[in-house]
Amino acid sequence: MNNDQTSVDVVIPSYRPDEKFSRLVKKLQEQEYPIGTIFVINTKAGRFPKEVEQMEKVKVSHIERREFDHGATRDMGMQMSKAEIVVFMTQDAVPADEYVIGNLVKVLEEDEMTGAAYARQLAASDCNYIEKYTRKFNYPENSRIKSKEDLQEMGIKTFFCSNVCAAYKRNIYEKAGGFCKKTIFNEDMILAGHMINAGYKQQFHRNFDMAVSQAEHPEVFEGIKSESEGIKLVKQTAAHLVKRRKIHLVPKLVYQSGCKYIGYRMGKMYKKLPDKVVKWCSMSPGYWEK
Repeated sequence: MNNDQTSVDVVIPSYRPDEKFSRLVKKLQEQEYPIGTIFVINTKAGRFPKEVEQMEKVKVSHIERREFDHGATRDMGMQMSKAEIVVFMTQDAVPADEYVIGNLVKVLEEDEMTGAAYARQLAASDCNYIEKYTRKFNYPENSRIKSKEDLQEMGIKTFFCSNVCAAYKRNIYEKAGGFCKKTIFNEDMILAGHMINAGYKQQFHRNFDMAVSQAEHPEVFEGIKSESEGIKLVKQTAAHLVKRRKIHLVPKLVYQSGCKYIGYRMGKMYKKLPDKVVKWCSMSPGYWEK
């Protein structure tokens, strides 16, 4: 893997995997974007295909049926991996082409505030008409970034995310609390909801880290105005919203800017904060363990 590329692993819970599962793993081996490790967490029940265990990059773990949980088992896979992005798939999600992983990674890399991205599910050719229609409804052709602002328009669909094939940024996954450790179902939507509801908090963490980087390199940033430029930006943005008759967005601007400012001020004084507080404030808690 190119050192400049984001590291990516795949986690697949399995139960009585069949030939379709073998095709899925082979398709992952053919992806244009390089995958580090494919972690398979298999719930014991009969034979597991040896050809999959022997495939390159595949690491298989076996658990008892009583140990399986939709959220906890996937979180186990996340903890096994050290990659920056982890893709979760189900055993029947065969990629349609060799660009699936690359496309998911691209979405997450384009905006550091985006925590998860999921792929479209295409109906099989022999699927019934109703199923084909519902797939198109849940997985439209056009991509869309969803955030808290979409709740009024989209309702609960704002939280829709599918672990049939979904990628998560490790740092945001951890900040949002990860998958619920005991859930009968819907671990993907629960986590997506936490991510979306915590969206503005990411502004705090991002600005904390930015201020830490400035504090650690006074040879570059000392004496350079930063806060005054931020205040100027907020004032100009507020004036623009008023001018465009979008006054209803001003409270949102103030709240978002407040999160940024508090994070920035705490980052500047990080040396005076307890280690636990610093790790909580940062988007990269692993940095503080080096």
